[in-house]
Amino acid sequence: MVFSNEPVVKVQGACIFQGINTILKDVNFSIEKDEFVFLIGRTGSGKSSLLKTLYADLPLIMGEARVAGFSIEKIKKKEVPFLRRKLGIVFQDFQLFPDRTVSENLYFVLRATGWKDKLKMKNRMIEVLMGVGLGGAATKMPHQLSGGEQQRVVIARALLNEPSILLADEPTGNLDPEVSDGIFNLFQEINKKGTAILMATHNYDLLKKHPYRILKCEKGQVLDSKLTTISLGGSGL
Repeated sequence: MVFSNEPVVKVQGACIFQGINTILKDVNFSIEKDEFVFLIGRTGSGKSSLLKTLYADLPLIMGEARVAGFSIEKIKKKEVPFLRRKLGIVFQDFQLFPDRTVSENLYFVLRATGWKDKLKMKNRMIEVLMGVGLGGAATKMPHQLSGGEQQRVVIARALLNEPSILLADEPTGNLDPEVSDGIFNLFQEINKKGTAILMATHNYDLLKKHPYRILKCEKGQVLDSKLTTISLGGSGL
């Protein structure tokens, strides 16, 4: 259970590994339940590895991390699905089932996370699709949607279980600027309703327009704009 005064993410003294290689060391930060935080850094600097550690796709071997009430360093394999019910995960490459309609993609997640009541499942599916502006897309196949529409379906899927936090890995990376702005605005709306956001991005314009807190992966460390001035210079993203 997540208590109201507990950060939705708290990482202390963590080392992030990819295989036997140390990617990030002595990582310390927390994210409050209503915060919007950017995660930046060069390609290969550890952004995706950090996100994967938070949703228990990579094991946390050294240090501590508490995410949505779960201790990641102690989590058992059978507990991981319960953790992920409290998280929304948004990927750059969509990861929709291409041979299933939008509604079938969403129903799959609802069933996999323990929903049983068909009427409640249908109502929740309609609710999240309406929330991302795709109320008429339920019967469409992914290939019938634009890239921006597919990303909205992915966000709808991530919202099904009313997560404490959305972890987004380059969610606008494959979209043109106008569509990217629409997707980002959607993330802002979600955040205003009380869901924390941790968004990995290379989009320099977003950082200039929106002065949210920044975590930067650099030279094996995670720098925090709450504690230090962070350079956004050019290719450093």
